[in-house]
Amino acid sequence: MKNLNRRRFIQKTSLGAAATVLSPRLSSGAWVPATQSNQQYMGGFAAAPLPVVRMAFIGVGYRGSRHALQWAEIEGTEIVAICDLYDDLVRKTASECQQIGKGARHQNIATYSGDAMAWKKMLVEIDADAVIISTNWINHAPMAKESMLSGAHTFVEVPLALRLEDLWELVDISEATQKHCMMMENVNYGRDELMYLNLCRQGKIGELLHGEAAYIHELRWQMEELPRGTGSWRTTHYANRSGNLYPTHGLGPIAQYMNIARGEDLFDHMVSFSTPARGRNLHSKKNYPPEHPWNQFDFKGGDLNTSLIKTQIGRTILVQWDETSPRPYTRLNLIQGTLGTLAGYPTRVAFEGGFEGITDSHHDWIQGEALQKLYEKYEHPLYKRLGLLAEKMGGHGGMDFIMRYRIVECLLQGKQLDQNVYEGCFWSAVTPLSEQSVAENGRSQAFPDFTRGRWQNTDPLAIIK
Repeated sequence: MKNLNRRRFIQKTSLGAAATVLSPRLSSGAWVPATQSNQQYMGGFAAAPLPVVRMAFIGVGYRGSRHALQWAEIEGTEIVAICDLYDDLVRKTASECQQIGKGARHQNIATYSGDAMAWKKMLVEIDADAVIISTNWINHAPMAKESMLSGAHTFVEVPLALRLEDLWELVDISEATQKHCMMMENVNYGRDELMYLNLCRQGKIGELLHGEAAYIHELRWQMEELPRGTGSWRTTHYANRSGNLYPTHGLGPIAQYMNIARGEDLFDHMVSFSTPARGRNLHSKKNYPPEHPWNQFDFKGGDLNTSLIKTQIGRTILVQWDETSPRPYTRLNLIQGTLGTLAGYPTRVAFEGGFEGITDSHHDWIQGEALQKLYEKYEHPLYKRLGLLAEKMGGHGGMDFIMRYRIVECLLQGKQLDQNVYEGCFWSAVTPLSEQSVAENGRSQAFPDFTRGRWQNTDPLAIIK
């Protein structure tokens, strides 16, 4: 207890100084660029190794509970606190974590519920190394800011924030407190995404020129989730906003293929256009009575949004979003270079001159069973190490497990995370910039440089062994 009290005292005094430095920006409601010399660039930051990762969770609904339960199974973790607005979710998740611990771990979980501000009390009372945030979108930024100021590394579900001002403040606080702030983009850990990253790093498709990213996922069924659940709050965003509301699943991997904000290139500007809004209004009228809450909305957000990003060195990236239309799921996941193209949905590749033993032409896709030879030669080392376990543990085909495992591994070993705060900001910034572009009839919007020019000194993401 003495050690814990001493640690909290050190945290509160040192972080209090950080809060004092930041307070003009945090209290005034207007962001002012940081100029303090004590701000540490987080591009290659590695925190001191931890003997065990003490984890606290804010939000344990559908997504958050899965985070907690799988992290409870990973060695080197201790679940110390769980918070949610709903007490039944907290009690169920805590009980299941304790069962996973089998009397050895996760037995002293502090629980918080019933109050919309209970998470703030948890951050004051609990000594956590890492806080996991899986709440509705508008709460991501304020919860992440407070979590870092409480002394914890912070891991946030996508998107990192909804406003540029909040993204800047997250950067400032992360740099001032020297705490990780990672947006948990799980798709970067998918098997194909990892292999494509490996192929790009080895130069197998030459100089990268163009990417295509998407989140096309028909989610009208979520409108049934009332009075609580994802659809209960996410549906209101579709009613009141028009732009790309969920860009990061498709965009994250493309950005890392291209080394965006990692020494090679940077998002420069973008334009965005939305189709007419039809699907949600038609769906509501067809499936709900006139007095139903969804029929009181006029859904204004376009069914499909298409954005185009231009990078500083001239590359192009198509980014699409559609959670309404009746069509199959896709993230596109296309990366095109001077010597070939890698694409998704279905997984397929083409190389100039073909691929030995399969084809001698780039005019035919290599796909289906023929891809096995590609996996054998270019499977990412991380997937070779964790793939079988990831398939067993599950979570979007295993990508969730690899992401969670890597976070713990990096914290225990004092290594850089695979995604830094700036990447989360660049990927999330597509949403407010797209909304502004749509509102201005497709006018170009400039990306802020969240690194303040320091991206040129940031190493590309290594091919992790």
